[in-house]
Amino acid sequence: MTPAAFEYHAPRSVADAIRLLGELGPDAKLLAGGHSLLPMMKLRFATPTHLIDLGKVPGLRGIRQVGDAIHIGAMTTENDLLTSALLADKLPLLVEGAGWIADPQVRYKGTIGGDISHGDPGNDHPALMLALDASFVLAGAQGERVVKADGYFLGMYSTLLEPDEILSEIRIPIPPPGTGWSYQKLKRKTGDFATAATAVQLQMDGAKVASVRIALTNAASTALRANDAEQSLIGQSIDNASLAEAARLAMAICDPTADQRGDAEYKVAMCGEMTRRALQAAWARTQH
Repeated sequence: MTPAAFEYHAPRSVADAIRLLGELGPDAKLLAGGHSLLPMMKLRFATPTHLIDLGKVPGLRGIRQVGDAIHIGAMTTENDLLTSALLADKLPLLVEGAGWIADPQVRYKGTIGGDISHGDPGNDHPALMLALDASFVLAGAQGERVVKADGYFLGMYSTLLEPDEILSEIRIPIPPPGTGWSYQKLKRKTGDFATAATAVQLQMDGAKVASVRIALTNAASTALRANDAEQSLIGQSIDNASLAEAARLAMAICDPTADQRGDAEYKVAMCGEMTRRALQAAWARTQH
């Protein structure tokens, strides 16, 4: 199918884009990389009468260190993430996660901000953002506000982003040296969404877990933070018993939808297995 008719707008600044959102109202949609919105338009699941293309807005793309945090422009592509020496050094979990996203063609055009704004539980960045303790800069007519990733994702295709706002930047604190990380993803083929996936960031104090963040992809109507699983690990060694308990607690919060990737019971079991693998891989990285 082809999309319904729409008017195309190419603002040259964030202020112009925000003005257009305000003037055009709810029938306007922002266009980033297009890999989420355009397929929905072709199927007539989305029928905006106005498209506001952010591709020519300066300042929305790039990766830089600001103090003890990394700032990433929302229009930064997945390929930019994969090839960033700064991210490889400071936020390797994000680089590993980006490598699991779709295929090279998509990664050259798809953007981190578009992925996050879409609010699809099958997308990889929401769970990665939860594990990384990210914050988002939302720009609107009244100025900017900064919100935490934890609490930003409300449900399927639903986030805290208001209709007249733009996600302009992602801010992620740089974890301390010795931090372990892993994104473990089960999918049927290259380019597919996850059957189940888990993102982990882990700090050890000697042989005991000092802090850990665990987040799940495609386990429910939105990305999930496995708080109970995290708490079960604090002060514990990483061993078969603690891994099994964390996996069990992660599985307990899952509520996936059955589809061609598997029934709900299988998906829940795979969430547990991905959690176990991610924790084990993250712990191994703390040992080097």
